[in-house]
Amino acid sequence: MNKKMLDILACPIDKHFPLEMYELESKDQVVVEGSLYCANCERFYPIIEEIPIMLPDELRDKNQDIAFLEKHKNSLPQKIIKDAKPWHL
Repeated sequence: MNKKMLDILACPIDKHFPLEMYELESKDQVVVEGSLYCANCERFYPIIEEIPIMLPDELRDKNQDIAFLEKHKNSLPQKIIKDAKPWHL
């Protein structure tokens, strides 16, 4: 995900802007792996292989979310790891 996209992305659920971004791996201006976080509704959206996965709850792959959180539990903020809303898990 190009970092400049953060200037235009809003939460697909509540339209909150701006989102918080946590970079786990990046190359120049591209986030390869990381997370977007909506402080308003407390949802997180993983960035996997440069793609932000910003789907509504009913379309999210819960196994993918769990695997992402487990893989990055030591790198992401606790508000994402511990306080992920139940609709995510």
